[in-house]
Amino acid sequence: NLLKKENKLSEKTISEISNIEIDDFSQVIKDLGNEETEHIKKSEILKDLKTDYIGKELYVYREVESTNTVAKFLSMHDVENGTVIISEKQTKAKGRSGKSWESPLGGVWLSIILKPDVDQSKFPMITLATGVAVAKTLEKVGVENPEIKWPNDIMINGKKVCGILTEAIAKFNTVENVIIGVGIDANLEVSQFPEELQSGTTTLKEELKREGNENLLIKIFLEEFEKISELFNHEGYETILKEWRKRSYSIGKIVEVREPFNTYYDGYVVGINKEGALIVEKIDGTLKKVISGECIIKN
Repeated sequence: NLLKKENKLSEKTISEISNIEIDDFSQVIKDLGNEETEHIKKSEILKDLKTDYIGKELYVYREVESTNTVAKFLSMHDVENGTVIISEKQTKAKGRSGKSWESPLGGVWLSIILKPDVDQSKFPMITLATGVAVAKTLEKVGVENPEIKWPNDIMINGKKVCGILTEAIAKFNTVENVIIGVGIDANLEVSQFPEELQSGTTTLKEELKREGNENLLIKIFLEEFEKISELFNHEGYETILKEWRKRSYSIGKIVEVREPFNTYYDGYVVGINKEGALIVEKIDGTLKKVISGECIIKN
């Protein structure tokens, strides 16, 4: 999909692809990510970017199926820790539980490649840390009270404005790379979303009553992400959790917990523990630790 020209691959392009080595193909992907784009501007993001490694290697595309898919591929072909993949549009954006949808022009769709040197048990904390970085970014552009819904949604006034998808790339049971996908509904209208999502979704444009600068939003986020990822690298987990709890949308709510393998139950969210797991008090009074799954807030 990266090589689409007028919505089709030419015979020439197909024969070119079939004749190149996989390492050469990764270079083609990188070269495409360095070409001029119309809305998201690499030069504007990098200008005065105050990071040491996040976004120093940066690829921007006009359209991809999913930035996480491109990031996964490039993560195996000689890219730096902190490499960022951005696309103006996604045709098959990836969500949790394998859901996919189209991400239109006007949003911020990006993925970060991290090579974390920490114990695997700490990986759930990466999603929480990313949520804190997004919330802090939104605060900086004028959102008054962004909240984080466990594990991976950012909310404004009870509606979702951002989703996070973290994926680990493992080889021989060792995690080599972690891909963090972030999608922020920036300069979009709610009417652009599928009908079934509209009532629970909002955008920065609708909340702030104005259009914002997507390049500036990305720059602020990359800076906030590096700050929180440095905390993560230096085991500042308690600070991350403190920042997360301060902005929690989930704590204190009655929820339906949906764990993998169709385990559903209702409960009251007590908090999150030091591993980043949700602690839920079930109807019978027992406490349950939720490591993965989803929480539906009940009215």
